[in-house]
Amino acid sequence: MKTCITYHEKFKQYDLGVNHPFRGDRFVKAKIFFDKKSLSSLPNVFFIEPKAATKEDVLKVHSKRYVDHIFKLAEKGGSYDIDTPVSKRILEGAMFIIGGVLEAGRYVIEGKADRGVALGGGFHHAGLDYGGGFCLFNDIAILVSELREKHDVKRVLILDYDVHFGNGTSDIYYSDGDVLFISLHQDPRTIYPGRGFIHEVGSGRGEGLNINIPLPMRTGERSYLYALNEIFPPLAEDFKPDIIIANGGSDAHFADHLGSLGLTARGFFEISRIIGSVSEEVCGGKVILLVGSGYNINVLPYCWYALALGLIKPDASLEKIEDFFPQPHDPWQNLEKVKKIVCSLKDILSKYWSCF
Repeated sequence: MKTCITYHEKFKQYDLGVNHPFRGDRFVKAKIFFDKKSLSSLPNVFFIEPKAATKEDVLKVHSKRYVDHIFKLAEKGGSYDIDTPVSKRILEGAMFIIGGVLEAGRYVIEGKADRGVALGGGFHHAGLDYGGGFCLFNDIAILVSELREKHDVKRVLILDYDVHFGNGTSDIYYSDGDVLFISLHQDPRTIYPGRGFIHEVGSGRGEGLNINIPLPMRTGERSYLYALNEIFPPLAEDFKPDIIIANGGSDAHFADHLGSLGLTARGFFEISRIIGSVSEEVCGGKVILLVGSGYNINVLPYCWYALALGLIKPDASLEKIEDFFPQPHDPWQNLEKVKKIVCSLKDILSKYWSCF
């Protein structure tokens, strides 16, 4: 299958400050690592240099009042909140990243590629009229809006594997009957933004379509993948989306500075391999993978590479995916707790889904 990867040197402008966890060098170091691994030399893999998204693109999702506020902040320089600074340079970087997400989506939906990997994407904390959590605009929703408006896409499955709950994406589609949102994230009681419990299932036409899998701190890789396999494939088969959009990055890695889950690079490879396999069963293989998060720059390139490789070459030898590994006996499992959470979630979802 053909896979396009979006990258632009201006992505690095999305740098939120010297002492901030979200630095722009993540994009440069990831691209250098991809080149070192000769990713673009693999058959049917090619890089795209996107154009910047426009203000009109952003207004398809966000309120005019909020968008104008962010653009004015960028002009004078300032912060939306304590964690999310804004400047002309940062805003331009954001618009190029959003442009990359849109371009990856266009290539896939128009048949120029089977899968798309958008480096830098996944600003899932931004809602219709708010930002925060390092996010200004919700590129996931902007992509969904374009796919619906210009390409007649009807049903979209969004899988969020970031360590943090995607509150912005959830809010935007909470009452939407044509978007299935599934999120695996760390227990909201222990991490930002403090939401994403199993009882938050959506409302109105969207009731039963907002699926949260909150995982306890120190959940290990085996437990994480257990939860993913128990919930994601059967829901995807029942929902039958036209396309799958997945977003996250490396912040569920055991050595990440902001999260407390236990994945390794091999786990991220497995996540995207599963996503690719499910997509072949339910939507002709059409996947957009947004890869932007991660706050340990030493492990980030390995994990981003593993995520891309899981889509591009799912039969690759895992031994070739380098990483820093936890102790051999892997104490971070919490499998019994995770099984109880999954069981409780299935009980709730059985009201809406025949697969449970």
